[in-house]
Amino acid sequence: MLLRHLRYLLAVADHGGFTRAAEVLHVSQPTLSQQIRQLEETLGVNLFDRTSRTVKPTDAGLAYIESARRVLVELEAGKRALHDVKDLSRGSLRLAMTPTFMAYLVGPLVRDYVAKFPNIHLQIFELSMDDIEAGLLDDSLDIAIAFTPVRSPDIECVPAFVETLGVMVGLGHPLYERQNPLSPKEVAQLDFALLTPDFITRSSIDGYFRQQNITPKVAIEVNSVSTLLEVIRHAPMATILPEPIATAERALRKIPLLGEAPNRGAALLRRKNNYHSAASVAFMELVMGAAAVESANSQSSTD
Repeated sequence: MLLRHLRYLLAVADHGGFTRAAEVLHVSQPTLSQQIRQLEETLGVNLFDRTSRTVKPTDAGLAYIESARRVLVELEAGKRALHDVKDLSRGSLRLAMTPTFMAYLVGPLVRDYVAKFPNIHLQIFELSMDDIEAGLLDDSLDIAIAFTPVRSPDIECVPAFVETLGVMVGLGHPLYERQNPLSPKEVAQLDFALLTPDFITRSSIDGYFRQQNITPKVAIEVNSVSTLLEVIRHAPMATILPEPIATAERALRKIPLLGEAPNRGAALLRRKNNYHSAASVAFMELVMGAAAVESANSQSSTD
């Protein structure tokens, strides 16, 4: 049995048949069928049910396919380990973040990382939490910045910092110059534009509203952070997003809240028991170092 057999097996499983799998693999369908038959003969089981209109894995096939996926993931990790350069004179890093982190965190981190390690090739992805977990598990990502907790026991979650959410408005909003904190009653009177409920950020916002017994007036829901910022800049509405997003450059102003503002834990995620490249370890150290400095600065400002 060769690695080719495993790749062919997964192609048939993922594409639901031999015809499409053969096209993707750039081999003829008879060649692909013959290779799968050889694998089945070696294992002594039928991996696919060919009696229906669509090719489906048998129970034995399903079990073997999952094992094959794990094998290929580990082999790819081993290949990267062979090419890893500890002095970071070359290498690559596949980084993912959830959308709200992209809005304010990716720029400074990439700036500092590229300044220290200019020869590392970066691939940066904006993904949902579900896609981040899937990418870490199938080894298409090295590391991610996302929220806690995670669902998969195979993902390592290293707490990095606490992200605080705040009410913010654009330059044209009547409360743009407001200095005094907003009470829950005043928050309830605001017209809001918010992220749609499928965002984890929205879940935190809704939790804050419930905690404060606020029934918000949500006039607009948006499924993009960048689009939401455009709305807030040009319409007299408020939103709730991570506090660092509100900057003078964006013409957004954060309005303080009475009591504790909503917050959530942010963490570095990576696959457990996996090879972690020097590039990903360096990125983790950069994030943790920046978080420690920020925490120290925050503490000194409150003393």
